[in-house]
This record gives sequence, structure tokens and C-alpha cells, in this order.
Amino acid sequence: MSHTAFFDEAKIFVKAGDGGNGAIAFRREKFVPLGGPAGGNGGRGGNVYLRVNSQLNTLIPFRRNRHFRATRGTHGSGSKKHGRSGEDLYIDIPPGTVVRDAETGEFLGDLVTPDETLQVAAGGRGGRGNASFASSTNQAPRIAEKGTPGEERWLALELKLIADVGLIGMPNAGKSTLISVVSAARPKIADYPFTTLQPHLGVVEAGGYRTFVLADIPGLIPGAHEGKGLGIQFLRHVERCRMLVHLLDGASAHPLEDFDAINQELEATGSDLAEKSQIVVLNKMDLSSAREAWPMIRKHLRARGYPCLAISAITHEGVSELVGQVATMLDALPPPELPEETVKVFRPAAPESDFAIHRDDDGAWVVSGVKVEQLVAITRWDEYEAVQHFQRQLRALGINKALEKAGIALGDTVRIGDAEMEWS
Repeated sequence: MSHTAFFDEAKIFVKAGDGGNGAIAFRREKFVPLGGPAGGNGGRGGNVYLRVNSQLNTLIPFRRNRHFRATRGTHGSGSKKHGRSGEDLYIDIPPGTVVRDAETGEFLGDLVTPDETLQVAAGGRGGRGNASFASSTNQAPRIAEKGTPGEERWLALELKLIADVGLIGMPNAGKSTLISVVSAARPKIADYPFTTLQPHLGVVEAGGYRTFVLADIPGLIPGAHEGKGLGIQFLRHVERCRMLVHLLDGASAHPLEDFDAINQELEATGSDLAEKSQIVVLNKMDLSSAREAWPMIRKHLRARGYPCLAISAITHEGVSELVGQVATMLDALPPPELPEETVKVFRPAAPESDFAIHRDDDGAWVVSGVKVEQLVAITRWDEYEAVQHFQRQLRALGINKALEKAGIALGDTVRIGDAEMEWS
């Protein structure tokens, strides 16, 4: 059986549904000689949400499926029938996923709690039908709007495992063996470096209805912060751990040097990992060399203020004592801190009514802004009244005056969104 590497980063594309178009229609009823406008509004496009699924612990599914689209709203029709809204799309992600805009790097959310959701793309607004434009001065409008496009964007997902205890140490220290002994996790075990290519989580029962989650973190060797070996790509998974179990290889010629090397790598990451509480454990006490070295190692560690134990993951010697001491240390630590803001919904930086004007290299005047670009998107350019309505909206927003103040002349080209027109 092949061993799948832990997939803790992903890039996905999300597209919310477009809004449905409004309809232009008039009543055609018997005994109603002058039927009024009856065009219904288009339906709203579906939103796209990320949703925390506690059953997931990897981003591997996004390797196969990277594009997600919500359904669009349906168009309005006659008899003032409004279009149906598009269905919202929910994308399941594992807890501990940090979400950013892939193009700007902007932080969008840090999702931890089961069933927590984050809207990452808003569905387009449905266009209004001509029934919505009826007034005392215009009783038969031939104006309807197109639906606005749904938001679309690339998202960068990064998974940070949520565990109480991070298990660190040199390759071959016996981390995978230990986690298989104290929990139901079954990592791949062998006697060569970099056996573990993915962090493994195991739920450890500590007695008295106490449990804690132990994460086996691979890849730490001297120079890992510079990219050697597996680098520090897995260290994000211990950032949320409340404490660390530092496993020393009893078969190593220099266990204390290994201990210092790993701690130096933690400090080199620039995070607070090196400040977390550690219990240091010498493994492989089934070997005579480990038993002989233990008194000296214990003396040095205790002199430096570290609690320490000796175990054999193979024979289970000292393992129950280790589990009990870890549980006791966890009880004495403050509860885990959740991010101050677990969800930050993306919103445009500027108010919708704001706009900007600049002149392009070819001399065209370019008008940009949320509201004005939305007006372009919803206008039916083949309808005379719709174009007139668009011109009135430009005047109301102050865009005409702003262009005149900037020095626009007759015949100049004006670009707004996808539309290009001549100033007259």
C-alpha cells in the first residue's frame, strides 16, 4: 500500500452564483384593456461558504477537486413571477484551517469550531423586472436589470492541526511507535529517516474520563528552518499545542546534543514554540546503552528545569507513567486559546458609492468603483430606456461632474467595467 503524504496546503477557486435577470412583461388579461408592467425580479445567486467538518483532518480532497461553483438565480418572468434563488454551496474543510485570499494574501478566516462557517463569495443580486420601475410618471416602463455576477476568487487554505500535545524529536526517536502504543493511531513505522511523512493524531485515554489529543510531528532535524530535510513545513501543526513531549533516541550517541538541536530549530522559527512547556522522555530503555546513559541525562535535564522520564515504547515500560504525567501537566495549564477573531468576512474596502477616475495610456477615461461597475453589469444596453436610466444614475453619483472637472472633451472614450462609450 502506498503511503500518502499529508496534504496541509491547498489552493481552490470559488465562484458564487450569478443573479438572475429581471423580466420586461405586461399584463395581457381579458377584460383588462390597459395591462400594467408585470415583469418579475431575477433570483439571487447562491453564496459560497466554507464549513468546518470535525470528521476531516486533511486537505487531500482539494487535490482532486479545486473548482467550486454555486448555482445561479433563475430569471424573472411575466405575471410578476420572481426567479428562484440559487442554492448556497457549502465546502467542508477540517478544523484548524486558515483561509486567505490567494492573490492578495489577505486573511479571511481562521476556522476552528465544528460547523463554523465562513462566507467566501457572495452571490450576485437578482435584477429588477420592469414592475419594480413603475411610477406615477412612468406607468409602462420598459426597463429591467440584468443580475449582477457572483463573486469569484482563489483561496489559499492552510491546515494547522489542533492537538493538546505535540510529539517532537529526531527521526527514529520512536515517535510513531509511541503514538501507536498510547492511542488507536497506526502510523507507518520503519528504521530509516523521514519515515513519517504526515502528522498523525491520536486520542489518548489518561484514566478518570480524561483524554488528550497527541500529534506526532515529523521532520525536525538540524537546519530544518533553512529547508533541510523536510524543512519546517510541519511546524505549523505544533503552534496550537498546549505542551510538547520531547522524545530522545536512547540509541543515539549524543541524546542531549539532539535535544539542544531540536530546541534550537524551534527557536529559529521565530514563533513561541520554544516557550511551550516540555516534558523530556528518553526512549528505548530496552537497550543497555540507554539504561547506562539515563542517570547522566536525567541529572542534566533536571538541572535545567525539565521534567523527564525514561520509557520503552517497544516494551511499554514507563508509558502509563508518561501518559499520567502529561495529563497532570495539561490540567495545570490554562485552557487553550482560540483565535480572537475566528471568522473575518471579506468586505470591499471602499463604500459602494465611491469611485475613481484615471486616464489610460491610450487616452481613454477609466471610471472604477463598486457601484458604478455594478450599474454597467446590470444594464440592458439593447433597451433605450435602460440606457437612459444608466445615464441618470451616472449623474446622480456625481460621475459626470467629476469627468468634466478632470477635463474630459467631446468624443473622448469612457470605460466603465466591460462597457466603452463616447462622451457626448
